[in-house]
Amino acid sequence: MASYGALAFVLVCSMTPLPLCWGGKILVYPFDGSHWINMKILVEALHSQGHEITVLRTSTSWYISEKSPYYTSITVMMEQSQNIESQSFMTSFLERSIEIRRHRGSLWAFVEFYRNLFGFIGENQVAVTKLVVSILENKTLIKELKETGYDVFLTDPAFPGGVLLAHYLKLPMIFNVRWLFNGEAHFAIAPSPLSYIPELFSHHSDKMNLFQRMNNIIYHGVLFYMHHYVANPPYQVLCDKYFGGNVSAMSLIQGADLWLMRIDFTFEFPRPTMPNVVYIGGFQGKPSKPLPADLEDFVQTSGEHGVIIMTLGTLLGDLGPEISEIIASAFARLPQKVVWRHLGRKPAALGNNTLLVDWLPQNDLLGHPKTKVFVTHGGTNGIYEAMYHGVPIVGIPLIFDQDDNMVRMKAKGVAEIVEVTKLDVESFLGSLRNVLDPQKPYKQNMIKLSQLHHDKPMKPIDTATFWIEYVMRHRGAPHLRTESYKLPWYAYHCLDVIGVLGVFCLLLVASIWISCRCFCRYLTRSKTSKIKFKRQ
Repeated sequence: MASYGALAFVLVCSMTPLPLCWGGKILVYPFDGSHWINMKILVEALHSQGHEITVLRTSTSWYISEKSPYYTSITVMMEQSQNIESQSFMTSFLERSIEIRRHRGSLWAFVEFYRNLFGFIGENQVAVTKLVVSILENKTLIKELKETGYDVFLTDPAFPGGVLLAHYLKLPMIFNVRWLFNGEAHFAIAPSPLSYIPELFSHHSDKMNLFQRMNNIIYHGVLFYMHHYVANPPYQVLCDKYFGGNVSAMSLIQGADLWLMRIDFTFEFPRPTMPNVVYIGGFQGKPSKPLPADLEDFVQTSGEHGVIIMTLGTLLGDLGPEISEIIASAFARLPQKVVWRHLGRKPAALGNNTLLVDWLPQNDLLGHPKTKVFVTHGGTNGIYEAMYHGVPIVGIPLIFDQDDNMVRMKAKGVAEIVEVTKLDVESFLGSLRNVLDPQKPYKQNMIKLSQLHHDKPMKPIDTATFWIEYVMRHRGAPHLRTESYKLPWYAYHCLDVIGVLGVFCLLLVASIWISCRCFCRYLTRSKTSKIKFKRQ
């Protein structure tokens, strides 16, 4: 009987479908801050599929833990952290940005905005290149990384230190990406006509008039300058030293096997794309879990009026006492209850309906049936969670891409935008009441957008996992990658072809003109000869 039992067990096991991908080895070079929140979700999903994950982190890392059940870490010593890893620096950067916004629309504000941005970008690029040099010059670490036999390199190229390391290790490269060190990622890989694709910081939609298109080209030109004279020079020094030839950070970025783009077209405006770009917007979305008992009790006391959620994300927790007082006063005049993540001094105008917290379970609150409005700075994580749960938005954009994100939400009819430097009680209250008004279309539009977002053959996180494993199985995906980036700019835009055709046309016209002139001379001479002959 025992032998029959063993035979049955073998037969059952033989009928069990085998996994589509083996447990591979993945080397991850993340970007800290809110970007790590995205990367961590991918890491956990890959770990659940049986893959062995190694994460490269720095000793000054703000968010990336040294120990985790989902990955093994390698800590690289770093004397000074990047500015973006410093809460104090980000607070100072925010204060300066708000001061510049007060003069928005003036030439001074335009110049100061980019000077502030260029300083931030330039300092961080230099810090990243120092980190890359310390890794490449650590022969023991490099030997360990090469001998481990990783199947793929996963990185966020916003600061492209990982791009250089992946090329040095000769590993297939996958991006978890939305931004590069010179702007929005699509501009590096896909055709991007400026007539209907808004550039970063332009604050335009995809419907632009003549003046807005001119404005869009100016913003594109400024980012072109930033790439060539601010962001790229530190990396070019490394490329020349370690790779030689015509290698640049941008050419390495354009040569990546797969781009996991953290957007989808329920958020982004329609635009051209490429075969190796996979859209995983909203991959952080998940059903809400029950709230902690004390928070649930507070939410339930809202009755039929419901709850408003406000948070400014991971980097920004305090807008200063003046703006905080305005927000608190507006909230106090509403019948809704408010859960507000606020890290500064308690506002004197705070109403009994408002609960201040140091941290809140954002996804769980957004998924609660009593949540009516989400007040946010406009980060993509929060926007996609709001979209996932169908909660309309009041946006207070502050820095980086947040204005452009909110422009997209407003264009979809699911949000109102409040300018932080013009914020007063009445304007903020008016925006909140508009979005709360059941007669206005904000809620209905967001429910429709949420339905579109959910209507997919695969969940975004499953799509991301599949394509990462696809690259692992095939040791890259060069058949999906265009080779257009290897063309010089004049060949990419066919200017050489236009030049050759232009010269050919000129030669053809010239030859016809010369032929006609010669023929006319011949006729003239022939006629003259005949006249002379008759006279004789």
